Amino acid sequence: MNSLTDQQLAARVAQDIPDGSYVNLGIGKPTHVSSHLPEGREVIYQSENGILGVGPTPAPGEEDVELIDASKRLITTAPGGSFFEQSDSFAMMRGGHIDIAVLGGYQVAQNGDLANWATLDEKFPPAVGGAMDLVVGVPTIFVMMRHTNKDGSPKLVNKCTYPLTGLGVVTRVYTDLVVLDITPDGFALVELLAGNSLEDVQSLTEARIHT
Repeated sequence: MNSLTDQQLAARVAQDIPDGSYVNLGIGKPTHVSSHLPEGREVIYQSENGILGVGPTPAPGEEDVELIDASKRLITTAPGGSFFEQSDSFAMMRGGHIDIAVLGGYQVAQNGDLANWATLDEKFPPAVGGAMDLVVGVPTIFVMMRHTNKDGSPKLVNKCTYPLTGLGVVTRVYTDLVVLDITPDGFALVELLAGNSLEDVQSLTEARIHT
């Protein structure tokens, strides 16, 4: 089955971010989105450690060790970028001043519930960060993740079994195989990766995908 790389998936997510949006990028895969801004579009990326105007990943040899995002990834700043204390950043997130948050996910349920901060695996300690603030303060939540776990078990489920980050908060899910909207009927197909069939993708998905 065909699948997108993390960079290709980030580029796909970036296509759906409207011009002029203020966007928070979660740790992990979502951080790649800032490097794939479509030409002619202006998007202001926010990082919860206190940055407005995150730019693309720096080229090798051009890193500034004092410029990092919330996931401790080295970054650049866009022209006009600004820095402020974390309390102001969280007030921005909680106060409805961010248009879209792109987050990673361990599980997404068919009703839009999100689990992305703990798996109960001792090898991966819980790390909620600002995710709970984002899902209640930001009106549009995109989740970007692999379609299955490494063992092939589904991450798109009828009901989350991991601790929840938010109830019914997800707007759209982007995986390496498919793009799905959350609707009153559950997961609704938006786009299949070329060369894959809906039947093949459904076989890797616990919840039903509606067309």
